[in-house]
Amino acid sequence: MEDKYVGICRVGEKGQIVIPKKAREMFGIKPGDSLVVLCDVKKGMAIVKSDVIDAVLSGEDK
Repeated sequence: MEDKYVGICRVGEKGQIVIPKKAREMFGIKPGDSLVVLCDVKKGMAIVKSDVIDAVLSGEDK
């Protein structure tokens, strides 16, 4: 599987987005997973799986 991907999401009327299938597969995102939204007005927005944040905070390498 490739290690890079660019996709487009549209924001629905309720403010929801759908993460493209290829991106979900790359990161193993499954229904029910928790994601963290990191925001910085100047740098933009990032979406990270919560278990990755947990691993970083606990000093584990993922």
